[in-house]
Amino acid sequence: MEIARIGIIGAGQMGNGIAHVMALAEYDVLITDISQEALDRALEAITANMSRQVGRGKISEATMTAAMDRISTTLALADLGRTDLVIEAATERESVKQAIFEDLVPHLKPDTILTSNTSSISITRLASRTDRPEKFMGFHFMNPVPVMQLVELIRGIATDAETFAACKAVVDRLGKTAASAEDFPAFIVNRILMPMINEAVYTLYEGVGSVRSIDESLKLGANHPMGPLELADFIGLDTCLAIMNVLHDGLADTKYRPCPLLTKYVEAGWLGRKTQRGFYDYRGDVPVPTR
Repeated sequence: MEIARIGIIGAGQMGNGIAHVMALAEYDVLITDISQEALDRALEAITANMSRQVGRGKISEATMTAAMDRISTTLALADLGRTDLVIEAATERESVKQAIFEDLVPHLKPDTILTSNTSSISITRLASRTDRPEKFMGFHFMNPVPVMQLVELIRGIATDAETFAACKAVVDRLGKTAASAEDFPAFIVNRILMPMINEAVYTLYEGVGSVRSIDESLKLGANHPMGPLELADFIGLDTCLAIMNVLHDGLADTKYRPCPLLTKYVEAGWLGRKTQRGFYDYRGDVPVPTR
């Protein structure tokens, strides 16, 4: 199965990161979003991130120019119908993803592979709403995409071997490492990571430690590069809460109950770095704990 043209749905941090690495791997990339502003910001972010790579000697100016020339944008979802592989990287809400796939399917070539960058939602369930469950799978990149080496490949119950092999070949061409995961809530990375973050929030909620002491304890006591609350802010507290809800609903185990304090932060709109406030306040020169 020859993959040359890749469509990306969603121009946010994950979508532009995926476009970045795909273009450097010499794939033609078409990004779509619902607003031109989002597409413009994505191109600006990719340009800035590639420029940093040039500055560090990771890639050449010529490589960057060629990669940027391979990226195009469109506001029309139907334009992705001519691509060989579609990677959906929209909001982590199942209803949104289902609506996107239902709108896109009538425009696809018969052999186009559909994938989702979802971090937790059932691949089997998403695939069942399309006309090609055998050509549908999870293609979960880690954030930030240009830096992180892992990609989780998740088979739905109907995903065929040819589809998996084609996606694995893309990961190999990117120079990244594929981890094969079964289609259970939150897959591998988030099944392990999110309960740890949630437990850190409980530790804060119950007054066992402050934001700073919790993060310093995990960085210095467990050799983690970032503390769990700092990491939660980087991921986005709304995303953390959404994944915990998927785990809680999908596995029906009270150990996955989201911490009420996490819910409260999300209700306040304090979602972490992207809103300038979360477990830390990022509005000054130095992040300051909010509790």
